[in-house]
Amino acid sequence: MDKFKTIVTEFLLDLRAQKLRAFLTMFGIIWGTVAIVVLIAFGVGFKRQMSINMHGIGESIAIVWPGRTTKAFEGFGTGRPLFFVEDDVKLLATQVRNIKSVSPEYSRRTVARVGENILNPLVAGVFPNYNDMRNIIPEMGGRFINGPDVEHRKRVAVIGNKVKDFMFGEKDAIGQVVYVASVPFTVIGVMQKKTQNSSYNSRDQDRIFIPASTFTSVFGAFRLTNIIYQIKDPTLGEETANEARAVLGKKYKFDPTDKDAVWIWDTTRFDKFIFYFFLGMNIFLGLIGSFTLGVAGIGVANIMFIVVQERIKEIGIKRAVGAKRSNILFQFFLETFFIIFLGSSIGFLIAVGIIQGLQFIPIKEFVGTPEISLEVVAATVLVLSLIGLAAGLLPARRAANLDVVECLRA
Repeated sequence: MDKFKTIVTEFLLDLRAQKLRAFLTMFGIIWGTVAIVVLIAFGVGFKRQMSINMHGIGESIAIVWPGRTTKAFEGFGTGRPLFFVEDDVKLLATQVRNIKSVSPEYSRRTVARVGENILNPLVAGVFPNYNDMRNIIPEMGGRFINGPDVEHRKRVAVIGNKVKDFMFGEKDAIGQVVYVASVPFTVIGVMQKKTQNSSYNSRDQDRIFIPASTFTSVFGAFRLTNIIYQIKDPTLGEETANEARAVLGKKYKFDPTDKDAVWIWDTTRFDKFIFYFFLGMNIFLGLIGSFTLGVAGIGVANIMFIVVQERIKEIGIKRAVGAKRSNILFQFFLETFFIIFLGSSIGFLIAVGIIQGLQFIPIKEFVGTPEISLEVVAATVLVLSLIGLAAGLLPARRAANLDVVECLRA
């Protein structure tokens, strides 16, 4: 402990004696730390925002549309149109292992009216589990469609936030009546505003959601527009799609490899793209910051070589009175780490200040805002440790290997 205190005292005395040199030495570490923390934090924030934007449509979901056959199969020719019914939803739920949740979806555009306010929104007939799959979260005071609504074919509706703004303005929409195709529906929920950069048929903010059973009775529909399912394991998205197509192919007699017969949009593919894209980008940004820190580390090593040269006599005296090579090695190695620790601490605080300041710039919706995460801290500590090891070892070994006689003679 006494040795450690002595080393710290000598280090502080050297800093006071060589203030300009100490500042210039630490400036490189400060700048490099700011660079690597801010760059990686930007990458993490951008990735998170892209994921939020993508998952506005739902997380780990796939949308299934019926199409036309393009391959002959078991005596059936090509060009045969397919149609889904609600029984197909039960079929997928029971026979496809990786499906977590599934719902039918009826949809059509029709006139919706509240007083003199008239819209032509997309009306969707769905099951109660649809909101969890598609991130349709009602605002406080409202709810989504439930089991009794479907069972009793209730004329209730959940409206998108843009539909609410147009129809009701600043008024509370819950409990009010909206006419959909001249049929009165009671509003039971208003969707919370969300970021959604991908959709099908219509953005959720412009939709009206009603029970599937009510949709079939009001519009006389029995053919589904599409089926939507959620996947348990997103890494098995393609396998799940193939299995779903095989189950439907067995029922409707089409080649399960005929992707045009049943078209499936698997959103987990984009999740994989995001993962690998940002993995590469974060490695690239980390390398840029690491190179900056590497240059600063070279500067620290050069300064420590100069310090060793200036303190040759001191090293000789210490060795003459009994100091071991390991004592000298530890002393200079620790001094190097002190410089890097002080510089990186200051740099980290500056980086945190920059990141906090960027929270007030309106860029989140587009590129996100930088975030300090465990990933950022771990990468910074790892790079700084490697830089400290490389920058401190060579000067410390040089100091430890100096000849005692030559040191005293100098």
